[in-house]
Amino acid sequence: MQRFPHSSGLEDTPIGQLYQRHWHALFTVIRQSISSREDAEDILLEVFLAAMESQTLPGMSEPHQEAWLRRVAYNKCMDFHRRTTRRPKSSLDEHVEALYDDEEREPEQVALRQEGVVQLREHLKILSADQREILRLRFADGLPCGQIAARMHKSEGAVRSALARALNRLRGIYTTRRKESDHD
Repeated sequence: MQRFPHSSGLEDTPIGQLYQRHWHALFTVIRQSISSREDAEDILLEVFLAAMESQTLPGMSEPHQEAWLRRVAYNKCMDFHRRTTRRPKSSLDEHVEALYDDEEREPEQVALRQEGVVQLREHLKILSADQREILRLRFADGLPCGQIAARMHKSEGAVRSALARALNRLRGIYTTRRKESDHD
């Protein structure tokens, strides 16, 4: 939102002058209630559209006009919140993720995933107990190497090295198995 362009001629109209005096304060109040800048701008425009349509606003004193604008802004914000609670917006990304989730639940995909988990468990048995624990803490629990090091009473460098060795070993196992299955 901004001031009217100087060439528009709107700044000389009563509504233009009202807008110039109050838009910034109203926008600030609206933004305290509405998180999206675009939605807040839309509400500000709705407030001034209501001001243009009002028969009583031009005859009010300056303080009463400001109070009227603030009340309309408040009401418009409440209307916005009611609308979004009744009909919450959902992004296209959420629906795309749901489609992928549905595909992942297909029996064939579930069977392949279970087979992959069984293979991974077998491959993990080849690693040392410390390497398995580091992999679990890093990937299952999502801990950074510094926290893993503190939990396991090791240096961060030692954890990073053990993690790299474990991943390289697993990568080697999968590469070897893939080559073996390609030759079959």
